Formats: sequence, C-alpha cells, structure tokens
Amino acid sequence: MKSIIFDLDGTLLDTLRDLANAVNHALKKNGMPERSIDEVRQFVGNGVRKLMERAVPDGIADDAFDAVFRDFRTYYSEHSLDYTKPYEGIADALRTLKQSGLRMAIVSNKMEEATEALRQHFFADTIETAIGDAPERRRKPAPDGVFEAMRRLGVTADECVYVGDSDVDYLTARNAAVPCISVLWGFRDRTLLESLGATNFCETPQELPQAVRSLG
Repeated sequence: MKSIIFDLDGTLLDTLRDLANAVNHALKKNGMPERSIDEVRQFVGNGVRKLMERAVPDGIADDAFDAVFRDFRTYYSEHSLDYTKPYEGIADALRTLKQSGLRMAIVSNKMEEATEALRQHFFADTIETAIGDAPERRRKPAPDGVFEAMRRLGVTADECVYVGDSDVDYLTARNAAVPCISVLWGFRDRTLLESLGATNFCETPQELPQAVRSLG
C-alpha cells in the first residue's frame, strides 16, 4: 500500500452543523420549512446541488429552487468554518500514516475550490492534494475523482485504499476497483453499508492506521 484516498465530509471533517445551518438559512429565507440535523445528514453525499434538491420540498420542480440554491451557496461560502473541524483523533491518525510513508489525497463531491481550501486549512501538512466537484469530472460514485487522485499520486488501483463514510463512498471505491475502508463516525450507519457489500470497517479515527495496515 502506497497511498490513501479520503472522502472529506463525514470522514475527515465534521461539517454537518455548518451544512445544516446553510440549508436552513436558505430555506427560511425563501419561506420553506427548515430541516433537522438528521434529515440533512441523510441528504449529504452527492454534492451540494443534490443536497438542496433533497432539502427543498419539491426539489428542482420548485420555481424558487435556483434562488434557494444561490442563497445556500452564498451563506455556506461565508460560514463553512463556523463549526467545521476534524473529527477527534483524525489529525494524529494522519500524522501516523504520513510517518509510515503513505501519500494521501482527498476526493470529495464538494465544490473543488472549497475542497482545496479545506485541505489547505486543516491538512496542509499531511494531505498533498484534493479533488472536488468540477465540470470536467463526474461526481462520485463515478470513479473519475479517484482516478485523478491516483494520477496525481502516481499510483495504481492495487497500490491505494479509499476511506469514506457513506454508501456513495463505498460505491465509488467499487467503481474504481480499489479496496474500501468504511468509517463509522460519519453520516451513514453500518447496516446500510453492509447491505451494499462493505466488509472493512473502522470504528474510530484512532483505529485507522491499523485498518490501513491490515489491507497490506
């Protein structure tokens, strides 16, 4: 194993409160019912546009959808770091992994500029590159972002592992033909992941280095 490709939201960073606040700001501003934290937790994973499609009662069929989406993006761009932080133990796990010689990347469905900004803000010393949502690539669960990360890291599918918390992440790894470690501190539960076929789990960030080593 030469490298690790990480999901971002729900895997490295706890972004849920800032996302929920942005969702509810946009909904409230446009006279729509607000969503609970648990609802937003289930809505995330396929990018922010899909998040808002799920949050708006009639989705893209609502005439006000574009306005709600703009309001979400404006608010989130200004408040994305209000409460967002790495999960407890992530920073230490990343340092351990880097010290063992592993190179690391992020692949996210978050907008590319925001993904790179968060990498630089929180993980500049440990994770060397970040790939986000961009017009030239399909979003996860398509494997495009993983392939780009492998290209940047100079590795092949049998030299890396993908680490993520969601059904989208497990399917992304499967589509890219790379092994997946599913973490259980994020936005989805073990039952859902097992129903898709996931078999490699990590309960806490502290266990992550050993989980990676177990895959070779």
